[in-house]
This record gives sequence, C-alpha cells and structure tokens, in this order.
Amino acid sequence: MKEIVPTSPPMVRNQFESIRELYSRHVLPTYARFDIAFTRGEGSHLWDVNGRRYLDLGGGIAVCALGHAHPELSATIAEQSGKLWHVSNLYYQEPQGRLAARLVSHLAPGRVFFCNSGAEANEGLFKLARRFGHEEGRFEILTAQHSFHGRTLAGIAATGQEKVKMGFEPATPGFRHIPFNDLKAAREALSPATVAILLEGIQGEGGITPATPEYLLGLRQLCDEHNLLLLMDAVQCGHFRSGRFQSFQRILENAEGAQGFLPDAVSMAKALGGGFPMGAFWVQEQHAGLLGPGSHGTTFGGAPLGASVALKIIEIIERDRLEDHIRNLGDWFKAELQKLIDAHPKCLTGVRGLGFMLGLELAGDIPAFAGRDGTPSIQMTNRLHAEGLLVIPSGARVIRFLPAFNLVRAQAEEGLSLLRKVVGSLG
Repeated sequence: MKEIVPTSPPMVRNQFESIRELYSRHVLPTYARFDIAFTRGEGSHLWDVNGRRYLDLGGGIAVCALGHAHPELSATIAEQSGKLWHVSNLYYQEPQGRLAARLVSHLAPGRVFFCNSGAEANEGLFKLARRFGHEEGRFEILTAQHSFHGRTLAGIAATGQEKVKMGFEPATPGFRHIPFNDLKAAREALSPATVAILLEGIQGEGGITPATPEYLLGLRQLCDEHNLLLLMDAVQCGHFRSGRFQSFQRILENAEGAQGFLPDAVSMAKALGGGFPMGAFWVQEQHAGLLGPGSHGTTFGGAPLGASVALKIIEIIERDRLEDHIRNLGDWFKAELQKLIDAHPKCLTGVRGLGFMLGLELAGDIPAFAGRDGTPSIQMTNRLHAEGLLVIPSGARVIRFLPAFNLVRAQAEEGLSLLRKVVGSLG
C-alpha cells in the first residue's frame, strides 16, 4: 500500500538540509548519496525526516538480515551491554567461542577468525594464501573479472573492476584477473607463482552473477591438482542469503560430483552481524595452523557484544526456518520479475540470482532515460525512491534486491506493485 504523505513543512525540509550540510562540511565525500535522510526503521520499512515510509528491499546492501530494530536483537544488545562489551582478544569470553562453533557447524571442521568487516575478512584470506605459499615463493592470487573484494589497497588490487583502482596506483602486487565462469581461462592463467584462486559464489557488485556448478567443481579439482587454495568471498552472498548458509551450497545442490565439496577458506560479513559491524573468515582444519600466534590480530573483532548479536541472528534464522522461507519467497519473487520482463522487453532484459540476492537487468537504451544524468541503474533507483521503494544499484544496468530474511509475502507484493508502476511509466 502506498502512503500519501503531504508536502513537508519548511521546518522538516530544513531538517534534511541541516543534515546534508553537516555531511558537506564534515564527512569525506566518498559517496554520491541519494537525497534521503532516514530517522528510524522497523522490520522492512524505513522512515525519512519527512515522515515518509519506504519499503526497504536493499537491506543496507545485504546487511540487515532481520530488518531494522528487531526487538530480539535490541534486547540481546541491551542484555549483553549490561554484562560485558569488550575485553580484547588477550582473554577468553564465551560468546565468541560459541559463535565460532555455530559457524563451523554450518560448514565443516575448521577454525574462525573474527574481525570488523568484509574487507578485513578478505585481508585475512590474502594473508592465509601468502603464508601457505611462502616457503615455495608462491604468492599470486587469481580473482575474477567484475569481482569486488573490498576497499583496502589489497582489496582493490584483488577486485576485478578498474574503476575502483583508479588513482591508487601502484597496485598491490600478487593479483591477476580472469574471466568468471571460465574454467579453461583459469587453467591457462596458472603460473609458477600462483597460490590460490578467489571468487564470489554470486558476484554482487559485478551485477548478481552466480557461479555455475561446473565452474565451482572444476576449480576445486584444478586447485587440488596444483596444490592451490580455493578461497570464497561470501561477504555479500553468504550467511543464508541464497537460501543456504553459503551460496556454493545452494549452487551445488543436486549437482553430480558435488558431495563433499568445500573451499579451503570463506570470508563473511554483512548479514553476519545484521547491522552490527562484524566480519569473519573460516579456514579448513588442515590449514588452521597457518596463522598462529602473532601472525594476525584485531582489537575489536569477535567482541562479546557483536558475537552475542550474531548468535541471536543465527538462532532466529534457524528457529523461524528462514532458510526455507528465503528459498520459497525468493523463487516466487524471481518468477514475478520474469513476468515483468516478459511484459516489458524493451525496458528489462533479464533477472538472475538466488534466494534474496536477485538482480534485475535494465536495457541500455530506455528512451525515458536518454539525455538525463546517471546510468540506467541510478535513474531507475531514483524513480523507485520517488515511489517509496529502496533497491541497490549494481553497475550501470542492474538493480539489486537484497531484502531482510523475514520479509513477508505481502511486502514482496507491495514492492512488485511499486516496481510495475515505475516500469510501466517508462513506456
């Protein structure tokens, strides 16, 4: 249901302008922000300073696993904050150990390191690979074109998108990019220095492109043949977003020869903390000794406050069977997007992804967008914002749907209704 909100009084408008002025004066201009300032959220809805409600199908870029202001998460934070916030990793504390055990239980025997973000988690994978190949002088990691692995210097070197590298040369050495879903290219790219292959199960910033079962299985075999590590960046596509704990588990369902498939290490973040800043990486047991005392560290990673939140998120996902919900509602939503594509083939060209990680591809020559500033994805996002729907642009021609795992059918239908209205207005 669309809410009709009257024109904001000058005082409210001034509130937005004052917030924007604070940013323009004091915040580094590293984001081209949309002209919206939010004040509160509840579930899958957000309200701006004008009091207007938005349906959030972007989830803070795949972060808000249980939506906004979930009462059980708020209660968990309040309870834990009254006990223990931080003691540093010089000591033991139960929430971190319990969280590691839960993550391991969803993968396989191994160990977990906790940090603060996806970029830090990927840095841990880079260090793991360097340590693995150090004695043989191997250090090179192959990553995919159109990939995204973070904004640190090593992260942008690993990322297969030139736009994120510009102005930060010389690049951190040790990374080369190969075509995604091309096993032959991976095999031909190997060099005596190659130590690992890193990929996303579903490319996020690159346009919501899943790996194929054949590619994943082929890479595992290739890595085994050449004593390479197979590393997976699950920062965006992991933690149940695909309808399984990890996207490779969903992709390989019913695939012949997939039994026992495992990467050597997996990075995580985003939905792991549901909005509380948290990252982690899991390492297979056979490689767990590579990073021993003094080889890696963090001040805040795995603190009891964040670990308690992450534990509660997993508990709720399991209790409410949200894994199945994501699969079922995600499949339905994807089918509805395909119907919209069939009805508007001159505006929409494809849909891809799994579960609650879906991308809708726009045509590159939509007449309504001609002569206007912004890529098709940005222009479409702005039009959806005007109707009260939040999505995330991805590249020049894809908009992403990354909703909360507890999104209900009525909310998904509301989002589709708003989307249909905007697409229909494009002519």
